[in-house]
Amino acid sequence: MELDLTPKLPKQVYGGDGGSYFAWCPEELPMLKEGNIGAAKLALEQYGFAVPRYSDSPKVAYVLQGSGTAGIVLPEKEEKVIAIKKGDSIAIPFGVVTWWFNSEETDLEILFLGETHKAHKAGQFTDFYLTGSNGIFTGFSTEFVGRAWDLDETTVKTLVGSQTGKGIVKLDEGFKMPQPKVEDREGFVINCLEAPLDVDIKDGGRVVVLNTKNLPLVGEVGFGADLVQIDGHSMCSPGFSCDSALQVTYIVGGSGRVQVVGADGKRVLETHITAGSLFIVPRFFVVSKIADPEGMSWFSIVTTPDPIFTHLAGRTSVWKALSPEVLQAAFKVDPEVEQSFRSKRTSDAIFFPPSN
Repeated sequence: MELDLTPKLPKQVYGGDGGSYFAWCPEELPMLKEGNIGAAKLALEQYGFAVPRYSDSPKVAYVLQGSGTAGIVLPEKEEKVIAIKKGDSIAIPFGVVTWWFNSEETDLEILFLGETHKAHKAGQFTDFYLTGSNGIFTGFSTEFVGRAWDLDETTVKTLVGSQTGKGIVKLDEGFKMPQPKVEDREGFVINCLEAPLDVDIKDGGRVVVLNTKNLPLVGEVGFGADLVQIDGHSMCSPGFSCDSALQVTYIVGGSGRVQVVGADGKRVLETHITAGSLFIVPRFFVVSKIADPEGMSWFSIVTTPDPIFTHLAGRTSVWKALSPEVLQAAFKVDPEVEQSFRSKRTSDAIFFPPSN
């Protein structure tokens, strides 16, 4: 059966006055289940509060829009209260309890990408809420909760039953949430819009890579990520992950064209992509993108902590490493054609600005 790689938009899973939670489902994007990948998006309105929860999957969070506050509790550690803003990325390993709050007028939107190898359902995240109408302790008897918390029955019923919201609630305007601490960001957050660039090509594009060096928790989640921005009409070199990783790509802004080629030289995807859509490139398949006039940016995870890519065009491509004789024989061309081919793209790497 052929895989459907068509980019998709998420669907709302739940929501209310405080905001909504969206997810991409394996039924519409089969590569999620095939690759054991989860993808979701949280949108909080002003005073929206995503109650404390933990997940069955490790994730990387990326702030798409707005600013707010995140609470993070690693197992047997103190709570970290972190100010977050557009461009921030946070690695969230297994067993980490998080909460999210937006005090600003602008909606706070956060993308979550991760692996579901150990999840209850392949291709989707399952969150376990600590409070609310679907919270963990609504399932325990009053006796068990009372014994666990050393509280009387009346107090237990008040604690467990007062919050009737589900996942996301809206707090009163005057409610005071804990204040973020600057030092709590250290080691937990990197801002992809402010971090040093790993690749910077004039009029071509820019890349910031999240790996174990600049965000140590990436090692615990088990996969890396990057933010790529290419300028208008620029091209991202055809390439593939040479360490058997999947590429999961969310279009953050702009638009453009994408082509993906698989086994036997078959083009398996050719489409126009726009902001908000997500698609997945299978292992070893080759992908390339060309931006529309306004440029294009995307946030991706690659299912290995320190990914390695092989490019098939540009100064760093595999073609430059192969000997002339091998190229002549492989392409079945004479030396003049091979030399013409080799002489191109001698300075460009990864991104190719439009020709004047």
